[in-house]
Amino acid sequence: MAHMEYNVPSERWPAHPETATMEGKNKFIGFWIFLAGETTLFASLFATYLALKDSVPGEDHPLAADLFALPLAFVMTMFLLTSSLTSVYAIYHMRNNNFAKMQLWLGITVLLGLGFLSLEIYEFIEYVHHGHTFRSSAFGSAFYFLLGTHGFHVVIGLGWITLLILRNARRGISVYTAAKVNTASLYWHFIDVVWVFIFTIVYLLGVM
Repeated sequence: MAHMEYNVPSERWPAHPETATMEGKNKFIGFWIFLAGETTLFASLFATYLALKDSVPGEDHPLAADLFALPLAFVMTMFLLTSSLTSVYAIYHMRNNNFAKMQLWLGITVLLGLGFLSLEIYEFIEYVHHGHTFRSSAFGSAFYFLLGTHGFHVVIGLGWITLLILRNARRGISVYTAAKVNTASLYWHFIDVVWVFIFTIVYLLGVM
């Protein structure tokens, strides 16, 4: 059965529209179950990276301390952390039934995410020029697999939020669309949390 799309008047707008329906509550619970699997995936990738980060074929191959540039990694981190904040603003305006501002902050979130992704691609290109590739060493394989998996999640998140913006432009805001926006926002927060661990474990520990 197709869902009925409608705009709820402000006086009848629930305080938490994302869980105002049974479907919204099920999405919320299902998402946390999904995150449990994602957490296990990234925990495995982090463990693999820590085990292989010093595994290079010879002394001439660059190690983490020779490659990583903390200023660039810090700027990338600020992009993602700021995008997490803008997604919070989007949810805030969604809960206050302000459709235009919700769309605006979702759009800013996407732009910040694209900025992060652009810097990460630039970073990878620089590393390849220094001989640090996926196939150059076990260190390279573990590094690119971890960051590549995170980057893939960023692409999915950007595509997801962009589609919601376009879909919302046609359908407006309702308790049905609110649940979808909230789930996408939670996913984006998860991506940001994973990056904080990457910045700490890969970059900060790598240059020490």
